[in-house]
Amino acid sequence: MTGGTAGRRGRPPLRARQIARRLLHRFHWSKRQFRYLDPLWARESSWNVHAENPYSGAYGIPQAMPGSKMATAGRHWRSSARTQILWGLRYIKGQYGSPAAAWAHELATGWY
Repeated sequence: MTGGTAGRRGRPPLRARQIARRLLHRFHWSKRQFRYLDPLWARESSWNVHAENPYSGAYGIPQAMPGSKMATAGRHWRSSARTQILWGLRYIKGQYGSPAAAWAHELATGWY
């Protein structure tokens, strides 16, 4: 299910933050990690799937550079909150180990 379409059984679409909360367990993180992920992506993109940095070209919720990197998580990377969040969580896991560590890096350097 994506952030922009209704679910199979007529359920309303999940908002990006809800999708992220539900995906945390896939990375063996507790729901507490969301308290770090939320401000991180709020600062980066305001949780907007179409956010684009005009200077760097970073795109989407996790501000991937280039945005096309997110195609590894799904073909609808330009418009799917779920695809962007999945890619972003994989990136955080690989680079920092957790949203808490990514947020600490963001606070220290201004980027993650």
